[in-house]
Amino acid sequence: MKNYYLFLLILLGLAQSFGQNESLPYTEVPVYPDKFTAGTMAARMVDALGFRYYWASEGLTEKDLAYRTNEDGRSSEETLKHIYDLSEIIVNSTLKKENLRVTESLTYSELRFKTLNNLKTAADILRKSNDISQYKIIFGEQEFPFWNQVNGPIADAIWHCGQLVVLRRSTGNPINPKLNQFTGKVND
Repeated sequence: MKNYYLFLLILLGLAQSFGQNESLPYTEVPVYPDKFTAGTMAARMVDALGFRYYWASEGLTEKDLAYRTNEDGRSSEETLKHIYDLSEIIVNSTLKKENLRVTESLTYSELRFKTLNNLKTAADILRKSNDISQYKIIFGEQEFPFWNQVNGPIADAIWHCGQLVVLRRSTGNPINPKLNQFTGKVND
């Protein structure tokens, strides 16, 4: 009977995990638009970030999350949190909202879900925009133009996705080898 309950718990956990991953965007990079505009180009950059983040953060174990290269470096979990914070800056810009320091205690699954959905929301807004200069980064009284979005949060988050890939490789849990970053798809 004890084994039956253990099996049931494992099965429910797998079903829940599968269900969450099914609803997450960026298993692949979306089909590109027919037209090149500032908005579609900016959206594509965020989509590419979303794809890289999805696969860099997919299937991390407790060992992966706790791993850090040295005592001064961030753990994988801390890196996930930092990327989430960057995704908040990106989406807040497209929502024309001020960035506030909010301390949240999120699980690994919640971090992935919120980060990926922040990126999807931002990309969808950018894709439809004819004027991305309206999406400023706002910190209190300071406003920064969209240019800072590119070399700041977007580029920084891509950088940290690469770090996640290296950290997880160090723990023996490399990313899916069938990924094709060039096409934004998973090869068969």
